[in-house]
Amino acid sequence: MNDLELTQAILQRIRALDGRYHERAYLFVLAALEYWQRKAGVRGHIAGPDLARACRDFALEQFGLTARTVLSHWGIEDTADIGRIVYVLIDVGLLIRQPTDKIEDFDRVFDFRKA
Repeated sequence: MNDLELTQAILQRIRALDGRYHERAYLFVLAALEYWQRKAGVRGHIAGPDLARACRDFALEQFGLTARTVLSHWGIEDTADIGRIVYVLIDVGLLIRQPTDKIEDFDRVFDFRKA
C-alpha cells in the first residue's frame, strides 16, 4: 500500500466514524499539532487547551482574516469541535490519548468570534 492509498484508507475510516467534518478539518488539526511542535521545539503530548490555541494561531497564520470562514466551511465552529476531531484521530490511531486527557478539555477554550 502506497502513501496515497494509506491516506485514503485512513480518511475512509474517519468518514465512517464521524462525517460531521470535512476531511480537511482532520488534516488541519494534524498540521496545527505539527506547527505547535515545531514552534515549541517539543515532540510529544500537548494538552487539549494548548492544541486548541495552536489551531487558532495556525489558522490565523495560514488564512489570515478568512480563518473563521475557512474553519466554519470545514465544520469547525468552536473549540469543542477541535476536541471531537482530536478524539476521532485518536480512535483511528493517529493520535494517542493520555490517561488524564478528556474531551471536555477542549470546551470553551476561547470564543472563535473574538479570536
